Amino acid sequence: MLAVWIILGVVVVIGIFLWATYNSLVTLRVRVDEAWSDINVQLKRRLDLIPNLIETVKGYAQHESGVFQAVTEARANVINASGVKDTAAAENQFEGALKSLFAVAEAYPDLKANASFVELQRELVDTEDKIQASRRFYNSGVTGLNTKVQTFPANIVAGMFKFENREFFDVDETERAAANKPTEVKF
Repeated sequence: MLAVWIILGVVVVIGIFLWATYNSLVTLRVRVDEAWSDINVQLKRRLDLIPNLIETVKGYAQHESGVFQAVTEARANVINASGVKDTAAAENQFEGALKSLFAVAEAYPDLKANASFVELQRELVDTEDKIQASRRFYNSGVTGLNTKVQTFPANIVAGMFKFENREFFDVDETERAAANKPTEVKF
């Protein structure tokens, strides 16, 4: 009779462990999905601001069509990106194109004083801050999930239920170097 109780106790402990580990993995996965959704919302918000910004700058800097084309193409790449790695690469290209656009704007004092331009620029800065916060939240969630998926004994449960590591929202070293390089604008 004692052996039955011991076996039953072991089964209950294993069941509780499986239940708790599975639920914590699901919770972490949902948090990562939520964080990715937050990033997409902020990226969409920024992408929606860009056509207005381009139109405002075009009125002052009509001969800068190359910059406008680069921003438009980079925006399209972000819209069409899928997955974390592609989105990060497209984001890097887009940020570089935006730097060029703002460099052009610096050459036009009347534009910098334009209320529409100033408001769009303020909204973009606010959105950039939100994107950075969303990235940190996402990467924090990915860290938690990946740690749980890789550590023993949770990795056994993760393997049984096909939980996988997620990619961080980051850029590789060559893209990071390109993003940090100052943008040259020639007139």
